[in-house]
Amino acid sequence: MAFTTSPVMGTTVSIDVRDPHVGADVLTAAVELLLDIDARFSTYRPDSEISRIDRRELALDDATDDVRAVLGACVRLTAESGGAFDAYLDGHLDPSGYVKGWAGDLAADLLRVAGARNFMVNIGGDIVCSGERAAGRPWRIGVRHPDDPKQVMLVLALRDGAIATSGLYERGEHITDARSGQAAREWRSITVVAADLTTADSMATAALARGADGATWVAARLGCEVAALDNDGNLFTSQGICALRA
Repeated sequence: MAFTTSPVMGTTVSIDVRDPHVGADVLTAAVELLLDIDARFSTYRPDSEISRIDRRELALDDATDDVRAVLGACVRLTAESGGAFDAYLDGHLDPSGYVKGWAGDLAADLLRVAGARNFMVNIGGDIVCSGERAAGRPWRIGVRHPDDPKQVMLVLALRDGAIATSGLYERGEHITDARSGQAAREWRSITVVAADLTTADSMATAALARGADGATWVAARLGCEVAALDNDGNLFTSQGICALRA
């Protein structure tokens, strides 16, 4: 078993592997992978590929394969969300709403290649998990209440899957509906459970950006379950969330 934590992507990643044959070097490699992704995709680092593309110093055709693939996925997500999500909002490139989940999946893939079968990767509260934390015991994921960091809104039991939350409680009104240019305010938080973190994270972001119909929109997607808290304190949950509650 091995555990590590490290600052990355403006937040903290923790990696918890319960397989006894997986050593700390594997976790170090996963963190280094995330740091490399951050160096290339950060909107805060002037030398990142994203910043250079945004300043038109680097042509998209000359970017690395990963960057071109992510930006292509962002274009598809814009179409799927009806234009609510847009990595080119206000004329500036920011694929952050997609990158963190995608990066988490790559870190999980690295662990799997190294032989890990029972693990959790947590990047700032967005989580991908595999297997169990102990024999017969699934991973227990607490979803915090947006109004109180010490209060858990619900606890979900996951074995193989991912969970991500978008909300207004940590970074304020940081998600904008690209169709109107207005900040998304209709939901306090939207949590999405999916098979992979790329889907969970990007769908949570897009659902929050869509506004009033965001929760039902993502709940209608095959393979996605949702729990969303509105401004009146009402909790909307899709049918599958009930089966996952611990």
